[in-house]
Amino acid sequence: MTFPAACDRPALPQSLRDELCQLLGTRFSTAASVREHHGSDISALDPMPPDAVAYANSLDDIVDISAACYRNDVPMIAYGSGTSLEGWLQASHGGVSIDVSGMNRILEIRVDDMDATVQPGVTRKQLNAALHGTGLFFPIDPGADASLGGMAATRASGTNAVRYGTMRENVLGMTAVLADGRVINTGGRARKSSAGYDLTHLLVGSGGTLATIAELTVKLHPIPEAISAAVCRFPSVDLAVRAVIQTIQLGVPIARIELLDALTMGALNAYSKTQLREAPSLFFELHGSEAGVKEQIETVRMVADEHQGLDFEWAVHPEDRSRLWQARHDAYFAALALRPGCRALTTDAVVPISRLADCIEATAADLAENGLLAPIFGHVGDGNFHALILVDPEDQGEVQRAEAVAHRLAERAIAMHGSCTGEHGIGLTKQHYMAVEHGENAVDVMKAIKAALDPKQLMNPGKIFPRGHSKG
Repeated sequence: MTFPAACDRPALPQSLRDELCQLLGTRFSTAASVREHHGSDISALDPMPPDAVAYANSLDDIVDISAACYRNDVPMIAYGSGTSLEGWLQASHGGVSIDVSGMNRILEIRVDDMDATVQPGVTRKQLNAALHGTGLFFPIDPGADASLGGMAATRASGTNAVRYGTMRENVLGMTAVLADGRVINTGGRARKSSAGYDLTHLLVGSGGTLATIAELTVKLHPIPEAISAAVCRFPSVDLAVRAVIQTIQLGVPIARIELLDALTMGALNAYSKTQLREAPSLFFELHGSEAGVKEQIETVRMVADEHQGLDFEWAVHPEDRSRLWQARHDAYFAALALRPGCRALTTDAVVPISRLADCIEATAADLAENGLLAPIFGHVGDGNFHALILVDPEDQGEVQRAEAVAHRLAERAIAMHGSCTGEHGIGLTKQHYMAVEHGENAVDVMKAIKAALDPKQLMNPGKIFPRGHSKG
């Protein structure tokens, strides 16, 4: 596992320090502990601290901080809740971390239009708590209580994506600040528009490399009349995946359908104190009317029976469903607990659902041949799965084998007309695959967009593309 090191960079100009200190007072910090906290995400990468942290409480703060950094040619990295992966927050070129977590106001909830406008530091749990009693909810659930600005920046998805889509489908518009401090408004509240380029969805997934999100309007969805969740075990991962494929092909409107292999189930039992059977399993959740959910249950049960599914356990009560899905969300940390002191090389492949069984089978065989411990789980309803390869960072042979397996998985997914990253993004770690997946011409277009919006390459530099490789 190769962890990028922060490159050589000039010290933060004293003039910028003085300006930001005067502007923000105690909301500007160069303390080592604050900087280190803001220079890491939840990936296995070592921290790469920024040179300073600026806490923004308003749009005007973001504008002033950005304009000051721009005048001084200093990089800037937006920071929300710190729950991203792939090194998005590591300050590989130094600069100022713009912490927007204090911008956490829900500006307006419009029940009739089923949308809400929020500041970027609002978290998904905070928004759903505010929606209590409205009959609406915000469905995007990546597991962590991430900020909505960060979720938009990384094009997050999670367990509900198979029915409700990703952040790409659920962001209607934004207010964002460009590198030089200019403010742009993208999109709006209408559910469709043909007016010009779609700047909203250019920024969704850009990881703060084009602008800093200062406000966003998101879609809300009706809370279903009936919700039912279930766990079913299978003799093999292959049979479980084939049950998923048939369920989707039959048109069952599954809200969530998650795969966990036997190793992951064992890890959850140890970490979350559950008593789940340690066999390849599917977690289902069905949304709809009472009659519709009952019909869906019977269809899912029929499909599972055809693929040797056993021990269906239905969770109808909200507390039982919450316990089930909390266990699923614990999978990352449960996996890490299997080897204390290890690091996890996290993969994030996604393929067309018809190729999912083949991709997982080939990956599992590759892991076994290389003697690597790697729980496999994922959002198989949309073809996305993760192998968390647990390695001893001091064992270079093991690290190299893990990197080679991860590399083959990424190329395997791309060869199957999928992607090397379904939801975590390119960040620092997957830049090699951009041209493989998209082709050089498409990458050149992306670099030209970056050069047009950020000509000095100050917005989260070194992410998606190496710094210095923009195409002007």
